[in-house]
Amino acid sequence: MHHAPPAEAVIRTRQKANLSPAVLVGGARLVEFCLLIATGFLTHSAHVSGQYGLQTSYFFAIPAMALAMVLLLNALGGYALDVLRAPLANGPRIALNWSGVIVGAMAFAFLLRIETTFSRGWLGLWLIAGLAALLVERALFGVLTRWLTRRGSLDRYAVIVGGGPLAETLLMNLTSQNCPDLRIIGLFDDRCDERSPDVVAFYPKLGTIDDLLVFARHVRIDQVIFALPVSAEDRILEMLRKLWVLPVDIRLAAHANRLHFRPRSYSFIGATPMFDLLDKPMSEGAVAFKAIFDRVIGLALVVLLAPVMLATAIGVKLTSRGPILFRQQRLGFNNERITVYKFRSLRVDQCDPLARKLVTRDDPRVTAFGRFIRKTSLDELPQLFNVLRGDLSLVGPRPHAAEARAADREYHQVVDGYFARHRVKPGVTGWAQVHGWRGQTDTVEKIERRVEYDLDYIENWSLLLDLYILALTPLALLRNSETY
Repeated sequence: MHHAPPAEAVIRTRQKANLSPAVLVGGARLVEFCLLIATGFLTHSAHVSGQYGLQTSYFFAIPAMALAMVLLLNALGGYALDVLRAPLANGPRIALNWSGVIVGAMAFAFLLRIETTFSRGWLGLWLIAGLAALLVERALFGVLTRWLTRRGSLDRYAVIVGGGPLAETLLMNLTSQNCPDLRIIGLFDDRCDERSPDVVAFYPKLGTIDDLLVFARHVRIDQVIFALPVSAEDRILEMLRKLWVLPVDIRLAAHANRLHFRPRSYSFIGATPMFDLLDKPMSEGAVAFKAIFDRVIGLALVVLLAPVMLATAIGVKLTSRGPILFRQQRLGFNNERITVYKFRSLRVDQCDPLARKLVTRDDPRVTAFGRFIRKTSLDELPQLFNVLRGDLSLVGPRPHAAEARAADREYHQVVDGYFARHRVKPGVTGWAQVHGWRGQTDTVEKIERRVEYDLDYIENWSLLLDLYILALTPLALLRNSETY
């Protein structure tokens, strides 16, 4: 699709990869939890263990109080970026909260009549040492956060949908408020008349809503903000039907709404109220956690299955000429193309990188050894390296070849909202696969059912669901009869 010149300029410059604020905040929580545990045991060693030896009660109390402090700070907004950026201004809050945890622990021990179990001198010493450690750590995190802010590494990118006076007022509000991490890229609007000028409040119009769908595959977008009146219900719904496939937060600006609700009915960007229309399927914290989980478990599986992969590689090499690995372009997160690895199962001169022709029962293109590794799914094992690279997740919607077809039509032509399955990173195994929907997609029903399960997984994702799918995968492989 052709882009307007401003959109092409943005695509050419492409923003650098940014650090998720959730990762920075998660790091701060983890560091502070570990610091409090470390100072707790150091003060115990200095004040208690020399006289009374190691006491097991402290091994429970210290982590519990450290966790209580982190949870209290989190509940009171102590890990907001603005707080991390200004450690000196928020030092008294840290001191008050840590003192409250110590006093609360003493009161709890008194109520349970175990106050004599813990040394008051140790509590006082830990209060001072823990507070000193937290203040030094917050000062260092403040330097780091301000540096990351200055270089734009924490920036969140947004586009505005709409134009005219409403968009102009919204843009003026957002730019005049203290939103140091928000970067407005431009506007998109289907209207092509005087109601939607090419430049609004110094921001360019980058195209239509259809252009936005393509634009989002080239430039990272975190939020789409509608600058439309709440009364434009039909227009908003029409746009949402197109934009819901994007892995972004979608908000409706409420700054010009005459009907006012209670503050808790809104979310806020700076001081500008927003209605939450759609959220990303996974929070930034969940994405970061899932990425760590994938790499840790993925590396363990590579080590555990290394002998099997080596034997499979030798089998491929000895039974047919050509490369051991087969590389195929597939659609990944946000419809970006990724290269997926498999052990080669087809004859080298009959490989089908575009997957235009499905593999069928007794397909002459498949080698004898290839038939075995396809039936047992051993050909999929190299995708663990895709997991370590970050192209795939262990669990997610299976990535499809870019031009794969069902009933001689491309998948997105068969299933309405097909691209919504790409709102999360694709996986080596998935919810559809453990329900038996793997192998051939020679009918419309098969691809519809796959997408149905994929979307159900996205809407209901949790770590427990991922673990459940991983546990079911070996059983699903044993009972599958659709892979040839």
